Amino acid sequence: MPLNALRAFEAVGQNLSFTGGASALSVSQSAMSRHVGGLEELLGKQLFVRDASRLLLTPAGEELLPVVSKCLDRLEQTMNSIRNDEVTSRSLRLHVPPSLLQQLFLPMLRDFRAEHPDIRLDVSSAHVTGLPATDFDMAIAYDRPNVDDRITDLLWMVRVAPLCAPATAVASQGKSLEEFLESQELLHLKLDGEPRDLLWTAYLRQNGLTMATHGGLAFDTTIAAAQYAMTASGVFLGDIDMFAREIADGRLVMPYDAVIEDGYGYYLKLHADDLGDAAISMFRSWLINRFAALRQAPNLHAPG
Repeated sequence: MPLNALRAFEAVGQNLSFTGGASALSVSQSAMSRHVGGLEELLGKQLFVRDASRLLLTPAGEELLPVVSKCLDRLEQTMNSIRNDEVTSRSLRLHVPPSLLQQLFLPMLRDFRAEHPDIRLDVSSAHVTGLPATDFDMAIAYDRPNVDDRITDLLWMVRVAPLCAPATAVASQGKSLEEFLESQELLHLKLDGEPRDLLWTAYLRQNGLTMATHGGLAFDTTIAAAQYAMTASGVFLGDIDMFAREIADGRLVMPYDAVIEDGYGYYLKLHADDLGDAAISMFRSWLINRFAALRQAPNLHAPG
């Protein structure tokens, strides 16, 4: 394979600039142009196109770039491991949304480390709807069901209801759900590219309720909204299974038995060609089994 041409294409694609790509590899811009041109000739496809002084990837370039980037990254990791005598130590890059990480996933990581101490995990966590922008081996994505070119496994379907502190729940006595919510500050979870009140709007619609939802505080994570509700005031839409411990302990209250599935869930995502990696395949099966066991556990949540 034309490795120099692939490295040049990857550098230009990441920077969307021949100048930037040349600087990244410390070679001349003319050399970058020759390498990319040679690769395009080999493929019989154009990889870049200029549009109003901007360099853009063609559909062929968009398909090729993530594959080349991933392969070069994996090659570099393996060579570094060999050089540092770490051949037996496997590192998996895993992304987990922050609320899931804090509420459910950390104990799982502890158990996995105890069972498989030879496999290293690099865990990242950022607020994101869908897949993170950073490269990864496996990612748990908070999203609606969707189809792409990755292997997708449903781990956890979200079931939400209005949750609040016990002191806040006192105001629900003798009131309908709509009357209670109208008297409280609604706490929102911000989703990428969506209106700040999307989840509350969808929840009210499913329950046949009509009320203003644009006010209130908005947070990047559900765990932040939960902490605010427990220590200050307000009502948030919480996953009753994820916050089962807080509900059982009385730190959070579900004043109304009005649980819905809002269409969002946590999905494990990975590239199909990575299933050939024994560590990734094993970790995938382990996670699926652990989440299935957690969902089937008795008394995960009983409405109070």
